[in-house]
Amino acid sequence: MLQEESDISLIIAQIVQKLKGSNLYAQLERQAWGSWEKRILKSLNSMCTELSIPLARKRPAGDQKELLNKWNEMGTDEPDLSLFRPVYAPKDFLEVLINLRNPNYENGDSLSFRTHLGLIQVPLKVKDIPELKECFAELGLNTGQLGIDDSTQVPPELFENEHVRIGQKVLAEQDSAAAQQYIRQGSPTALRAELWALILNISSQPEDILYYEQLKTNVIQHDLLVDSLIYKDVKLTASNDDYYFVFEDYLYQVLLCFSRDTSVLSHFAYNSASPPKSYIRGKLGLEEYAVFYPPNGVIPFHGFSMYVAPLCFLYHEPSKLYQIFREMYVRFFFRLHSISSHPSGIVSLCLLFETLLQTYLPQLFYHLREIGAQPLRISFKWMVRAFSGYLATDQLLLLWDRILGYNSLEILAVLAAAVFAFRAVNLMEVTSLAAAEAVLADLSTLKVMPLLQIFLFATVT
Repeated sequence: MLQEESDISLIIAQIVQKLKGSNLYAQLERQAWGSWEKRILKSLNSMCTELSIPLARKRPAGDQKELLNKWNEMGTDEPDLSLFRPVYAPKDFLEVLINLRNPNYENGDSLSFRTHLGLIQVPLKVKDIPELKECFAELGLNTGQLGIDDSTQVPPELFENEHVRIGQKVLAEQDSAAAQQYIRQGSPTALRAELWALILNISSQPEDILYYEQLKTNVIQHDLLVDSLIYKDVKLTASNDDYYFVFEDYLYQVLLCFSRDTSVLSHFAYNSASPPKSYIRGKLGLEEYAVFYPPNGVIPFHGFSMYVAPLCFLYHEPSKLYQIFREMYVRFFFRLHSISSHPSGIVSLCLLFETLLQTYLPQLFYHLREIGAQPLRISFKWMVRAFSGYLATDQLLLLWDRILGYNSLEILAVLAAAVFAFRAVNLMEVTSLAAAEAVLADLSTLKVMPLLQIFLFATVT
């Protein structure tokens, strides 16, 4: 009887703790995001001051005409961007996440969490492998997968031909829910663009094309400081990438239009972040003169253009490419660079990654921790960019198929843990962070689906 009472007391205490924590965590999110946002805006404003350029200005008529004429070949332009610097890089954002704390847990209230030895110190509920197996059941060893069963060793009549036939039927019926279920086993290359558009409910109506043209007009007419940040980011990332450099013009067009798109502000409604604000010149601090800056509320960071680059393989019509990217951003990508307790938010993904490694590869986890090579310091950049720029493009698109299919980013953390598991033998021999980074520097030869299947379904739990 006493045992039962103590068990009930423990359960009640845990429920109360969760209720207390959830509200406090919402405050924590807002406070952490608020101070991070201030840092970003301060960096942006100091750049304006140093370079003596405004946040926004109307382009002179001559500049407007010139930009319009070279709209489809902006990659040939070589402006001097040496004085511009990215406002922040993923590693700066990681430091913010590492310093997150929930005051409820400072006094050791959460016994189970005290054993967590990773960098993330916010106790959120994340899935273990049995729960992940249930969640990602269609990735199981007994289910056909594109990314495995379409290899040259497997006759196409065993899986691939039938899978393509079903995909064509799904497209013919224009059933978005069926497309989402179907794509969990991967999309045939020839059907992917249409399937993704169906899942994202993008149909390219005349009004959508008109809206894109209006955004383009806004870019032609007004010069924003973030335009230079976009140019710089594309030059530093996609332009140097063997897969993506050919899409440089598309990236400028999409990202410049994106920065002007006020409809993107709607994603802040279900996000703890608030869009950054600036003030009309001479009115600093007066709330009625505050404006969202940039107009879409998103300040690009180092690597931001890599969210768009893989989509250029699928969509060659700028307004369609634009709509697909915008929908991918407001459904998924914004979660990778904002602070929230959502299961697909970057904080949860980091914690899921660390928990999987600590639970299922404890020797590796402790070894890397002891030599000062916390695994998250290596994997964070992969997850923030949804592995774009790290995997070969065909593998990345197979991974993004599953993000769309499961409407979840959790698979990014699972893949990051699977990569460490795959390279575990080499990692056990390293003695420094630099050596560990060298072992994991090149992911371009990895096959996504075998890694995920082995980690989830062939790991002893």
